[in-house]
Amino acid sequence: MQKHLDIPPRVAILQHLFKIDACFCGDLVKEIGLAQPTISQHLKELKYLGLIKGTVEGTSVCYCIDTENWTEMKEIMSEFLGQDLLPKDECC
Repeated sequence: MQKHLDIPPRVAILQHLFKIDACFCGDLVKEIGLAQPTISQHLKELKYLGLIKGTVEGTSVCYCIDTENWTEMKEIMSEFLGQDLLPKDECC
């Protein structure tokens, strides 16, 4: 099992969810190698941003990518990152 400590935790969570489609917090703890409260906090923030969603299954929550919001975010980021900087005489 490869640990993802060399990349930001939220990126590692998103990468893992893309790879396996859906999973539980405990699976992410094992995969990413961070403590459960840390993973839970990152999941909470990703959910707040709308990039993931979670459904309750028994006493656990199963997380997956929110495909509609992900598509919208990709479009926004592509437009933003596609901008070119105009030359300026001075900065600030």
